[in-house]
Amino acid sequence: MSDNIITRSNQRTIFDSWQSISISLYMTLAGYAVLVGVPVISTAWVNLLGFSEVEVGRVAGADLGGLSAGAIFAAIVIAKVNRRVLIIVSALIAMIANGLCIVIVDYESVLWLRFIAGFGAGIYTAVAVATLGATSKPARAFNMMLFLFAFSQGLEMHFLPKLSMSGIYIVFICAYAISLPFVKWVPPRPIDKIPDNNTKAEESFSTDKLATQQVPAYVPWLVLAAIVATYTNIGAYWTYIEIASANPEFSTANQELVGWVLTVSSFFSLVGCLFATLLSNRFGLARPLLVTLITHALIVALLANGITDWKIIASVFMFNTLWIFIDVYQMATIANVDHTGRFASLMPAAQGLGQIIGPIAASSILAAGLGYSGLFIMCAFASLTGMLIYAFMYIRLKATIPALADAS
Repeated sequence: MSDNIITRSNQRTIFDSWQSISISLYMTLAGYAVLVGVPVISTAWVNLLGFSEVEVGRVAGADLGGLSAGAIFAAIVIAKVNRRVLIIVSALIAMIANGLCIVIVDYESVLWLRFIAGFGAGIYTAVAVATLGATSKPARAFNMMLFLFAFSQGLEMHFLPKLSMSGIYIVFICAYAISLPFVKWVPPRPIDKIPDNNTKAEESFSTDKLATQQVPAYVPWLVLAAIVATYTNIGAYWTYIEIASANPEFSTANQELVGWVLTVSSFFSLVGCLFATLLSNRFGLARPLLVTLITHALIVALLANGITDWKIIASVFMFNTLWIFIDVYQMATIANVDHTGRFASLMPAAQGLGQIIGPIAASSILAAGLGYSGLFIMCAFASLTGMLIYAFMYIRLKATIPALADAS
């Protein structure tokens, strides 16, 4: 691998068509459905299938670990295999695995089936994210994706608890099936940039000042490592927050309030998406991200001494808002330096890896008798680890490529 990579130019491609962007945005919502809905899905595994709290962490970890494995596989083959074929095959894998989960409900079988479903989802999602990353304005495409996530998450938090376990799996199957008639909208392979004489290239800080510079190849890898760390926190917290709030030995929170908070806070993250963009335009990506990760650690650690009504309101609302902050900054950083879509396709892998580490680490903490206090402390340390990675990267870049260090 070379020591440097070159940042993108700002010319339009076939990936900028409204058809390509629209289907890719939809596919990210379908592919990430388990990730954003995992609190209510985990609760359903406990209440409807009788899984223990430890088993739930392992099943969630298997599902999201499969997402990571599938995304890694997609990153390896995406430049060689027709993307439309990848979408069709991966969707079928996910649909079949979800269908089998309807009729096979024992823990060991579900564990493997959720990994297979996650593997299909990982390939499917990676292709969608890589397609968005190949647009001439990937940061804008990723912001659109995160904006839509807020609606998707809110809908899942509201409607999934009303369904049976079979109903939840059927929703996932239908979500994949809906996209298949539109697979022809996805460009089948990477292509050379095609200038569009009707569209003037934007004068932007990142493209004007960074396009002529070589960016160290370690930058996107460090971002991916930080994504793993931050999603370790997100994976553990988001898997167990509803289960922990229902534990009478740890929580005094009203359960109806908890359900309301999980739903409403998802829509509240829209504000986070818009505010994050405004802050990055003024202060760049790195400095707001460092502050956000420290704050994220604090609001997770807030629950270490038990959950009350006011704590669950403060923690979940801030968690959802700052989750969007973090994703906006991390995805925009990748977009600034990745022209090929290779690292964009690895983002779901990094997220999935963090999502398997988080729930499994959390279930191990519970199995060891350290309780939910130990779980939320672990979440806080994971967020701080991500912060330290970004701090190291910022200091290095500030000394060598100041324009990239403070890019927006």
